[in-house]
This record gives sequence, structure tokens and C-alpha cells, in this order.
Amino acid sequence: MIKLTKASLLGATLLLSPVALANDEYQPKSSYEAPVSTDHQVKINGDKVRYRAIAGETLLKDTKEKDWAGIYSVSYLRTDVKNSENRPVTFVFNGGPGSASVWLHLGIYGPKRVVVPGDAKDDGSAPFTLVDNEYSLLDVSDLVFIDPVGTGYSRPMGEYEGKDFWGVNEDAKVLAEFIRVWLNDNGRWNSPKYLAGESYGTARAAALVNQLQGGWTDIAVNGVMLISSILDFSHARYQPGNHQPYIGFLPTMAATAFYHGKVSASDKARGLEQFVEASRQFALNDYALALLAGNRLSDAKYAEVRRELARFTGLDEAYLDRVNLRVSGPRFSKQLLRDQDMTVGRLDSRYKGVDYDSGGEYSDGDPSGYGIDAAYTAAINHYLRSELGVTTSRRFNVLSGDVYRNWNWDMDRGQPKYVNVAPYLGKAQRENKDFRIYIANGYYDLATPFFATENTIADNGIDADRVEMHYYPSGHMMYVEPESLAKQADDLRRFYQISED
Repeated sequence: MIKLTKASLLGATLLLSPVALANDEYQPKSSYEAPVSTDHQVKINGDKVRYRAIAGETLLKDTKEKDWAGIYSVSYLRTDVKNSENRPVTFVFNGGPGSASVWLHLGIYGPKRVVVPGDAKDDGSAPFTLVDNEYSLLDVSDLVFIDPVGTGYSRPMGEYEGKDFWGVNEDAKVLAEFIRVWLNDNGRWNSPKYLAGESYGTARAAALVNQLQGGWTDIAVNGVMLISSILDFSHARYQPGNHQPYIGFLPTMAATAFYHGKVSASDKARGLEQFVEASRQFALNDYALALLAGNRLSDAKYAEVRRELARFTGLDEAYLDRVNLRVSGPRFSKQLLRDQDMTVGRLDSRYKGVDYDSGGEYSDGDPSGYGIDAAYTAAINHYLRSELGVTTSRRFNVLSGDVYRNWNWDMDRGQPKYVNVAPYLGKAQRENKDFRIYIANGYYDLATPFFATENTIADNGIDADRVEMHYYPSGHMMYVEPESLAKQADDLRRFYQISED
């Protein structure tokens, strides 16, 4: 167990928070930094595992053999097994866009884990605690944690700039090339291959599958692990005429109202899962039809829908009248506990925060973002230097505002539409009989709600028989909650085992 001191804390950032997107520094280009290798051991799932960690930069070349990008990664290769060339390898990344892979790295997958309060309390200040991760997936798969350009230590090289990599297609192309080079360098072309992404990283995973499997130079993928998934962005974009977010977010609002005691005693007695299921049925039927009907809805039906909406959201009917039955996630976060002068978290609605005042329409910040970011920022900076032998003086970008602000969402030559990469997964299944999908959902995730994911999977040509849907009593990073961490590790381990049978 390692205690992290205040000297390790180089500045916290808030995942997907507007506060984190301001005053960002861009890292200048410099000479290529070679990887460093260290040997370790850890006890995972009851067994001792020996492994080699390789941390450093992979220099990628463009089609003209000019310097293109320096992709920083940390690879963990188990060394106490035979026939390692046939062992699964999982390429892991987070989202943002603009986030480094630190969350999945030190949250669940990697051999070290930073400990944060599991009861939705703030992480405070250093020292933080970094421990051996008994839940790591390194016992069943080698792991490669990838930081896209502009995150971590990754950067454009040569004549290239950040904007050349910051986009749905641009990002997938450069990471696909990194994977190809990594397979070459490590002799792992015949290994089972998996992709694991969180948040926007799930969209990245789908776009990557299309890049890897989409042509004759086919790198077949055995499966993807989508954690807090968002594939079709119409489910997350609030604007007039788009009903999808109101429908998709409602069951998460119901779970949140349930958690904070804003539901009736009879509904509380039903239990979380039954209450959430009732909210699903309401959202998919009466509520969806009411939104579609618009001003054609009768007064009697409007009153009926408003009453049920109040039941599931914990908001009063007068407020629901003022927002015309349409409650956005940000408004809900501010409104649910307004009578207590508190807000609820976006990434994890179990968290509660206090704003400068209680009269505003939106929260000042996300208490579930600033509730964990200091610990993860300190942990990754300390760990890379103290245990993996990294010596660079460059800044590690946990979350880059430059990337987020300049992201190119245009996938199809200027055609005006929402990004939707879900059809890539259906195509991958049709063209690869072994391709399987694991999806992790947090009941209290108001960033990428589980019902929106369910609706996406039902509507994009995806074979549901090769999809595993799992649910956890936590939020966007469900592994910060101890019960969810243990259950998710078991679920992921079984996913590997089933895929290899």
C-alpha cells in the first residue's frame, strides 16, 4: 500500500466538466521518448501473477513514412505463463473526448488501484492510497492502456497538429495504427484481441472496430467491453424536436429519486429494480407517446402523464408544468434536492454538492467529478514515476480541454446528423461470428444513462444474443463503489472465459 503525498498532486481536473475545459496547456513537441520496462508481481483473484510493465511512447509514421504521432501507453504482459502469444490482449482507453486512460487503468483493469470513498463522499486532499488491485483483469488478459493524442503524454509529431487527430474518424485511424504497430512489435497477431472503453471510449471502440475489421487488411476483434456506453448521440443531445434524451434519461432519474428518498413509501417498498422497471415501461409507452403527441395531447392525458412523471422523477407537478413535461439531466441535477440546497452528481447521482447559491438552473460543478479527480490525478503521476520508472518532465493531461473543444464530430462529409457508431457493432457481428459485446451500466449515471443504451442496442442491427448487459448500484465509474467493483470484475472475467470457450 502506498500513500500519495501532496507533492504528487500536480493539479486535478474534472472529468467532462466545463471547469476542466478552461485554461488548458498544450504540450509542445519534443524528441521521442523510449519506453521503460520494469518487472512486478501482484496477487489477483487469489493467485500470484508475475508481469512486465512497459511504459512509454510509440512513434507512428504516416503513409509517407514521416513522423505522425507519439502515442503513450502502458502495457502489462504476464510473464509466468506459457504460449503467451495466444493469450488475450485488451486495448483499454477512456473517453471525454480528451480523457487519458487513467480511470480504467487505476480503477479496475490495471494491477494497481487508487482507493476513493465508495459511499459517494468527496476524496479530499492528499495523501491518497494506491494498493495492489486484487480485481485486476491481468490474470486473464494482457493489458495495453492507450492515451489518445492530446491526453496523457501522447502528442502529434513532425508537421502534424492536434486538430489532425481530434475527431471521430481521425482518432480511430491513429489508434488503429497504434494497435497494428503494437501487434507487430510484440508478436501478438494471433492473440485474441479485445477493446475496452468507457464513456466516449465506447464510441471510440465502435469506430475502432470499424477501422480494424472494415477492410481486407482485417484485424478481427473477439469482443468489446463498453463501460457507461454512448454510441448514438441523439440520446444525449437536448434540443427542440428531439425526444430521445427525455425518454432515455427518465429511468436514471427514477433510480436517483429512489436513492435520495424522493419517492413514495409504497414505491420504496418495491425495491430499486422493480421501481426502475416501472419507469422503463412508463418512459417507453405513455411518456414517449405524450412527447410525440405534443400539443395534440388531451388535458386529461396530460394530467395523467404529469402525475406519473412526478412519481418517477421526485419533482413536483408545478415544476413539470413549467418545463412542459421535459426534464433535462442538468436541470434535474439542480432541481431534485433544491429543498435541501443541494445538487446531485452527473457522473454519479449518489453524490451531493453545494453550489454558490441555490437559486440557479444549473449546478456550478459536478460533485461526482470533483469528488474523485484529485485522487486519480495524484495516483497516476506518482505511480508512473515511482513504480514504472517514467522520468519525463512533461505534463500528464488527465483531461484536455483543447481536445474536447476542437473535436470534429463530422463523420460523413458534412451531412448534418447526430453521431451514431452503433451500426458498426452490428456490422462487426455479421462479419465476425466470434464478436461479442459486454456492456456495463450504472443505475446512477446521468451522463450516459442505461435506458438510452438499451434503446440504442435495440435499434441498430445488433444481435442481442451476443450482447451481455450488466447493471451496478453506482454511477459512470461504477468501480469506485466496492460492491460494484467486485461484481464487475467477476462479470468481466466470465466474459473473457465465455469468449475463449
